[in-house]
Amino acid sequence: MELIRKAEQKGFRYTLVQGSADTDVTALCYDSRKASPGCLFVCMKGANFDSHEKLGEVAAAGAAAAVIDHDCPVPEGITVLKVADSRLALAELSAVWFDFPAEKMLTIGITGTKGKTTTAHMVRAILEESGMKTGLIGTNGITIGEKHTDTKNTTPESWQVQEAFAEMVEADCKAVVMEVSSQGLMLNRTGGIRFDIGVFTNISPDHIGPNEHKSFEEYLMWKSKLFTQCRVGIVNIDDPHAQDIMANAECEQILTFSTQKKADFMMENLRYVSEHGFVGLEFTCVSLPGTFETRVGLPGRFNADNALAALAACTVAKADPYALEHGMEHMRVNGRMEIVWSKGFTVLVDYAHNAVSMESLLTTLREYEPKRLIVVFGCGGNRAKDRRYSMGEIGGKMADLSVVTADNSRFEKVEDIIADIRSAIAPTGGKYIEIPDRREAIFEVIRKAEPGDMIAVIGKGHEDYQEINGVRHHFLDREVIEEALAERFPEEAAAQKKKAEKV
Repeated sequence: MELIRKAEQKGFRYTLVQGSADTDVTALCYDSRKASPGCLFVCMKGANFDSHEKLGEVAAAGAAAAVIDHDCPVPEGITVLKVADSRLALAELSAVWFDFPAEKMLTIGITGTKGKTTTAHMVRAILEESGMKTGLIGTNGITIGEKHTDTKNTTPESWQVQEAFAEMVEADCKAVVMEVSSQGLMLNRTGGIRFDIGVFTNISPDHIGPNEHKSFEEYLMWKSKLFTQCRVGIVNIDDPHAQDIMANAECEQILTFSTQKKADFMMENLRYVSEHGFVGLEFTCVSLPGTFETRVGLPGRFNADNALAALAACTVAKADPYALEHGMEHMRVNGRMEIVWSKGFTVLVDYAHNAVSMESLLTTLREYEPKRLIVVFGCGGNRAKDRRYSMGEIGGKMADLSVVTADNSRFEKVEDIIADIRSAIAPTGGKYIEIPDRREAIFEVIRKAEPGDMIAVIGKGHEDYQEINGVRHHFLDREVIEEALAERFPEEAAAQKKKAEKV
């Protein structure tokens, strides 16, 4: 079969269990429900399901061939290839099936515990400002031009990645930037891809537990795997584990960035800017090609780190100098420090949904010296109650006003969740009010906002639903904020929305 022959030329290895490797196939699939006559089916073992057990059904559906990676009952009349790792095999075969689309674009992979999503959007903004149409794959889904597709995982299954790459090539994309998760690396979802540029933002304990990583050491090891499959590696040497990331790298070149020490890309003169129509950052980037000023339309110290990572990647990608300076000026990342309004007072949306991220967010916003710092938040139902107490305490201590409301209550009563938050916020002496309806809470703070206020609506970020009693209802914080602004400032809100759509 031509598919196998082409894969062999790229290093694909297998043992023929039965049948003929010259068998023709009409499709490549890995979901047994989509098996079709003439397809090549790749069996894979997951955390809760092993599709090797479905091989009989797949054969009955007319599959011409199958790939397995451990012994199992093999039905007659079907070609069977055995490999060491069927997930890697799927990645390698998918690349062949879609005619190696990654080789037809500039490929940039970004890994790290925090900052992947924002950095990926920053890279895309700069490259597109340079005139380079750029696809995007990550937490918020797959974006190709104006087309957006939601995905289940930050790094989708390898077949879906290669399919998206092929669509990007067809749409005349010259580059793709994607978030590369540790799970994606561990499960070979990026197998067979040689990234032109790989970026490491940072690492801290996360995704450790059943069906994820057994330990932090394992998590770190899988993060570092990106740098065995990229040509140029860009590493944040401010992170304590940077040396571990670089230790086993197989890159042709390793470059570094830092906001604190000598590196290939450095930052000077960081300024927090809050002015009519703009809230964000300005700083000087000191790099190998030269020194230049850049402006970032996202607030927060951590976004300075993300921006420096993006500038490093785009400098290596030979982005236009004007784009390096201005490509991030008007950018927006859904639900991540997303500025919705910045005229007179500021309203933003953020995904902060635990005490650590909430404290970091409020600390950052204090740096902009608001007249009042107002936070609108709740906590999810049917989850550990510690989060309610810790977030309540942070709100009471750090905000000038906390507006306690609903989040995803699930199967709990909103009033019970709010009562738990109240028990932690009240002892702090911080000012707070309770408005159980999240929509009404948002409308109320915008109706009463004063010049100089900074309002953070947190906890849900890019989520476009509110889960109540097991049912998901459409609810997007940004949309509700825009409705409330339209009620208070109908003409100005309409003008800003039109401008944002144009950008």
